[in-house]
Amino acid sequence: MNVSVEKDLCTGCGLCIDDCPDVFEMKGDVAVAKTPNVPAGMEDKVKEVAGNCPVEAIKVS
Repeated sequence: MNVSVEKDLCTGCGLCIDDCPDVFEMKGDVAVAKTPNVPAGMEDKVKEVAGNCPVEAIKVS
């Protein structure tokens, strides 16, 4: 499973980092995925975090 953050949509609210710091971090004013590949066992959490993003900037595939 892959994850990415669309920087043009991200508002930098930090919810993803608060909920899943193993996968997301801040780079400047926006969040980014630390790696495009979701670590094993984190798939459900990343899907939940993506669903909670207020601007739908997190993409899971």
